[in-house]
Amino acid sequence: MKKTIFLCVAGLTVLFTVALTGCLAYGPTLGIASIPAPVSPYLQGGYEDMAWEKERYSRVAILDPIVGECVGMDPPSDDQVVRLLEKIRPVSGAVPGLEITYRNIKGITKDKIADYVDPPRHYPLIGPAQLHHVHYKCTVYFEEVTRVGFPVPHTVRNEDAVEVFYIDLDHLHRVGGGQADSPLM
Repeated sequence: MKKTIFLCVAGLTVLFTVALTGCLAYGPTLGIASIPAPVSPYLQGGYEDMAWEKERYSRVAILDPIVGECVGMDPPSDDQVVRLLEKIRPVSGAVPGLEITYRNIKGITKDKIADYVDPPRHYPLIGPAQLHHVHYKCTVYFEEVTRVGFPVPHTVRNEDAVEVFYIDLDHLHRVGGGQADSPLM
């Protein structure tokens, strides 16, 4: 008798606890899949970086027709340059206590090396347009410090590290008349 009362009280306690947490919804649900699960900060950061880069740098702009002299777009942002540097020379993934790397950026130079426009042609889903090529040579000057903790603790300091890479900021210009919105593809 005491065992059945104990099981009933325990069952009601569990039922009320689950019902009052807000994790379950009434009506049609996904069952156990509707209960939220925690996401690792490492994975969350990776997904946020992918979304940021897609939103900012992976789309091709379709601009208005060229009238008069055509000058290239703005140079790449410092954020874009530093993200590309992180892809080329990653510092993440080191094991704290064993090896860790720091980077202090001293300066960034951006030099335009090419700016030209192709003749008009037809692009699928866009229509007649001209491809405008803008190429930049980016040089990043930084200090890189690597601290090793095992087996022999030591620090390696490279104060004059330089990385050179090229960024293409190609975009399209519509050909023809009319003022339409410039969508991003």
